[in-house]
Amino acid sequence: MDVIDRKILAELQEDGRLTVTDLASRVGLSVSPCHRRLRELERSGAIRGYRAVVDPESVGLTFEALVFVTMRQEDRDTLLRFEEAVAGIPQVVQAQRLFGDPDYLLRVLTADLAAYQRLEDDHLSALPGIQRLTSTLVMKQVVESRPVPGGSPR
Repeated sequence: MDVIDRKILAELQEDGRLTVTDLASRVGLSVSPCHRRLRELERSGAIRGYRAVVDPESVGLTFEALVFVTMRQEDRDTLLRFEEAVAGIPQVVQAQRLFGDPDYLLRVLTADLAAYQRLEDDHLSALPGIQRLTSTLVMKQVVESRPVPGGSPR
């Protein structure tokens, strides 16, 4: 990955809807070489996809919780079943396996506290292998979805 590839990544992280023509102009290439580089970045997995960033509040998801999960069992099958089950819960918008205790961190969005309580009672508490769930409420977002640092030559 060279400086031009990093410029392409930086520009697309700022505006993923750029046309190839606009992108080429911003990174100092003609359209054809820019298009080839873009396809190679996609093929290699450096660019994993494109999507709109939706404001949760605008779609009625005003309640956010971070859920720390401590596992009772940590054998391979239990962890795989847990991760598969978590992936099937749409309100879990991010899930990370951690070193140490707790074992997982889940970011959960719901409409309100009552909806979160139902989600925890009906789904989260029934996840395979869990020993304990500890929730904390998000007061406000301070840094949100910033570009990946390695994607910018700046």
